[in-house]
Amino acid sequence: MADEDADAFDEDGDAAEDDETSAEEAPPPAGPTRCGFVALLGAPNAGKSTLTNALVGTKVSIVSHKVQTTRSIVRGIALEGSAQVILVDTPGIFAPKRRLERAMVASAWTHAADADVVALLVDANRGVDEDIETLVRSLSEIRKPRALILNKIDLIRRDTLLALAARINADLAFDKVFMVSALTGDGVDDVRRWFAETVPLGPWLYPEDQISDAPMRMLAAEITREKMFLRLHDELPYRSTVETESWKELRDGSVRIEQTIYVERESQRKIALGKGGSAIKTISSESRAELSQILDVPVHLFLFVKVRENWANDPERYREMGLEFPKGE
Repeated sequence: MADEDADAFDEDGDAAEDDETSAEEAPPPAGPTRCGFVALLGAPNAGKSTLTNALVGTKVSIVSHKVQTTRSIVRGIALEGSAQVILVDTPGIFAPKRRLERAMVASAWTHAADADVVALLVDANRGVDEDIETLVRSLSEIRKPRALILNKIDLIRRDTLLALAARINADLAFDKVFMVSALTGDGVDDVRRWFAETVPLGPWLYPEDQISDAPMRMLAAEITREKMFLRLHDELPYRSTVETESWKELRDGSVRIEQTIYVERESQRKIALGKGGSAIKTISSESRAELSQILDVPVHLFLFVKVRENWANDPERYREMGLEFPKGE
């Protein structure tokens, strides 16, 4: 099927020449420093992205009520004293069925094995189920400092939390147990301090003012994908993606961004557009507003919706998400 377009034009979206900008890098503090990678693992919807954002202090990973929102690996950079903690927000680990799901789970375990510290995040309200039991068994093979983080504690009685922590520790001993609410920030500072103390001595890998290693083009695409989830709820299948096709910094300091939403069927394209273009206009408006806030400049966002059949089986799409393309069906 040929690609089909639908435009949602920003009211100020006239093209202009690029304007080069440069950022001044701040040096790390003097004296011994620490720096290392912390992999955040958990079942879908445990709150990994919310915790990553809370630890960094700003949004670097998209959040949605939908499970498996995170697909690619997102690294947020948190500072605590003389330590730089690189948080690896991994896709939720579950029993995968489709090729994309297998790639997501494989990526999560690969980054866990490569990390300096591993943290298991558990939705305390959900408790221990088959997904958590599988995670705990697999974590026993990773010989790194391990932390157990019980999230959403504002929804659970303290005695229930203590019993849950004891049950999980009985199956696998953790070096540290934390009880937090990533949403409210309760307990998050304690987690950040322990990560900072536990990562190895070494020079910082990123400038002091950098909060993520993801290119802004990728973050912008993820923000639009988040707005799709929030606007369309269960109407649009997971087999849709967003790519930033063009990014231009204009002379007046604003940014012109063109993005394409890819779906697999014409019926899905109609859902993304909405009646009279209402859905795509809302998605564009909400994404543009958040991007303007993050970039601290006006943003002109142009969205297109195209049908690309079987995009989830295209190796190029996996490379753009930083995932290994799995062999087989």
